[in-house]
Amino acid sequence: MTTHRVLTTLGCALAAVLATAWSTAPPNRPALPTTVRTHGGLLRGADHDGYRTFQGIPYAAAPVGRLRWAPPHPAAGWSGVRDATRPASACPQPPGEVPGGSTDEDCLHLNVTTPDGATPAHPRPVVVWLHGGGFTTGAGSSYDAHRMATRGNVVVVTVNYRLGALGFLAHRELPGSGTFGLADQQAALRWVRAEIGAFGGDRRNVTLAGESAGGYSVCAQLASPTAAGLFDKAVIQSGPCTGRPDRPFAPSSVPLSTARATGADLAATVGCGSARDVLACLRRVDVSRLLAAQDVDQHPAYATPLLPSDPAAAIAAGHFHRVPVLLGHNHDEGNGWAAGIIQAGTPVTAHTWPDVVAAFFPSRRQAQAIVRAYPVHGSDGGPVFGAVIGDANFACPTARTGGLLSAHAPVWRYEFADEHAPPLTPGTPPFPLGAPHASELPYLFDLGGRPRRLTAAQHRLADTLIDYWTRFAGTADPNGPSSPHWPRQTVLSLAPDHTVPTRTVARRHHCAFWNGLG
Repeated sequence: MTTHRVLTTLGCALAAVLATAWSTAPPNRPALPTTVRTHGGLLRGADHDGYRTFQGIPYAAAPVGRLRWAPPHPAAGWSGVRDATRPASACPQPPGEVPGGSTDEDCLHLNVTTPDGATPAHPRPVVVWLHGGGFTTGAGSSYDAHRMATRGNVVVVTVNYRLGALGFLAHRELPGSGTFGLADQQAALRWVRAEIGAFGGDRRNVTLAGESAGGYSVCAQLASPTAAGLFDKAVIQSGPCTGRPDRPFAPSSVPLSTARATGADLAATVGCGSARDVLACLRRVDVSRLLAAQDVDQHPAYATPLLPSDPAAAIAAGHFHRVPVLLGHNHDEGNGWAAGIIQAGTPVTAHTWPDVVAAFFPSRRQAQAIVRAYPVHGSDGGPVFGAVIGDANFACPTARTGGLLSAHAPVWRYEFADEHAPPLTPGTPPFPLGAPHASELPYLFDLGGRPRRLTAAQHRLADTLIDYWTRFAGTADPNGPSSPHWPRQTVLSLAPDHTVPTRTVARRHHCAFWNGLG
């Protein structure tokens, strides 16, 4: 396994700090019942101080047996009252964000968080959240959304979807090849359109949002014909739609032919490559064996019915759902990966820098140009390496994505820039990480496993982010009287007590250089 594949996995774990809920005092008004009726049956949720949660709701049938590597099927109903006070299993994945990992394929569940109080005069806007994790790890239950729900007066839905080889295997005899995880997301959105009214949500006002692989999933759904009519607005965090598979850090898609070759390698590894019925053989393989054999890097496949074109090409051609978009990246996206690579035993110094660049950019011409544009002096080249990763994979592709989208739809762009953002992983990094990949997440959600540790100014920034995100979800415009004005024609820099429009993002991240490098 190459170093960059190992560190792709480490990068996916940057957001792997799961959340414990904390609450504020409940409002003095009648509480909604904790039992709601859906088409599947009655659900009993949990009452908290100021909000209610309904967890582990099945939105599709368990993808087991013949449904392993099949498009999502409708979930069966139930009799009596189904307990929805605890999350269901995460989708199968190795240990990481989910402690101990998971081997439970019965995982197509979602979670609903809704403000408490009297039945609203008007249904609330709905935010559907797709988790990140490199299409290999993560779970909707990792994201406690009560602050977003209560402060923003929105209903938040967090979703599990199939991951790894179970979500993205491709085979020539397999309908839905390479896109099962994306199909799951669409099934969850159809559930929301049908059921969210029971939770006080507005089925006609749904915002699809996600970060990293979740953000790229939003890109894919923007480009997917089969997602037409399933959502009304989009939020893309650190998942630029113009990512490329030759860059190992940002998520992207691959051609169906490439995905099929990867699937053939997996089948051979688990002993099914020469079977008379390869798919029947694969469906008998134990989940843990599939997880051990799957490639570290997972990508959705295009040239498929769900995703006919690479999202980058579709968006460049203007072939996407014309919905308002809130889009952005973090100031220091690449620093977490750079720190991990250094801690794994690869020093970045003036002497080693050319070889480090060459390992990630095999074109000699490109590598030489990068070394000249990003010189390393002395023995502490970590921040320079982080800048290369962040600029090449996130900041500049995000700028390109924003330009392409804004030619056809309203777009608001941001850069999260809290240079003292609380760390998401334990230990002391080899250099200050600033605002790395996923560092904005604790400002929107309570991530489990540890409480938020924010200063007073950071708490104010968290409120600002939630206000912008939820106003966008409600009205397709993030602006409001309590926050600095966010012009559409500029990037908004989000930092504690310093939220200001800026026009220097492209220059600061050397985007002219990267656009010319090819």
